[in-house]
Amino acid sequence: MFQFSGFNMIFPERSRTFKASYKCLSVSMLPGNERQVLEKGGKIIIPPSALDALTRFNVEYPMLFNLINAEKDRHSHAGVLEFVADEENCYLPLWMMDNLLLEEGDTINIESVSLPIAKFSKFHPNSVDFLDITNPKAVLENALRNFACLTAGDVIAIKYNKKIYELSVLETKPGNAVSIIECDINVEFEAPVGYKETSDQNEDNAQDDPQQSHVMEDVVETFKCSGVRLDRKRKNESQFDSPVIKKIRFGVLTFDRGVKAISDRIPEVEQCE
Repeated sequence: MFQFSGFNMIFPERSRTFKASYKCLSVSMLPGNERQVLEKGGKIIIPPSALDALTRFNVEYPMLFNLINAEKDRHSHAGVLEFVADEENCYLPLWMMDNLLLEEGDTINIESVSLPIAKFSKFHPNSVDFLDITNPKAVLENALRNFACLTAGDVIAIKYNKKIYELSVLETKPGNAVSIIECDINVEFEAPVGYKETSDQNEDNAQDDPQQSHVMEDVVETFKCSGVRLDRKRKNESQFDSPVIKKIRFGVLTFDRGVKAISDRIPEVEQCE
């Protein structure tokens, strides 16, 4: 038989903060079937007893947690994937353990938390290899579906085409930790670590008008040599003294030769003087 408390229906119980300490283990130590989604995401696995306590405490959804390594004074945030861990154990992605400076078997403190909805985030790729991705925003958007929140200062890891890319979370708004579940978030990227612009690119950025098409000046050295005509007179070489400057507009094909129709007629041979 179900029992209802009229008092609780009129005045709902206020949510309380859930707090617990667990032994931290990496995903590779999790028994049972391999859960690849856990390693490439931002969620953890905790015991079933935690779910019972969270239900009693009337914790707000989505369930988000502050992860704390008290010994190293490090913290981060995460969502929860499943409540199937052995009692006293908590399973984390390896990149999250690295952020928290945790080793296998270290103690981790977790507590429930409510985070603001994300509006903006800035990322800093840790390698120039990130430039090989054709559409980085689309790749990041797809990867963040396995995350529940972001914390400024963390280094997250995303997998694309069998390769791991690390990105530093430089900034999040409206807070230093935000929820990214079912929200529209504006994303910006800083230049990757190790990326350097060439001097030509710097000049183009300083001089080009964004309203006009870019023009590239290509200096072509003409073929320099001395030749002798059939009458033993030397050919005038003044026309080869200076290089030829060609202005090439991006997106426009240029050819030095005109296009001629194909003909079966044998060309006439000019008579030499």
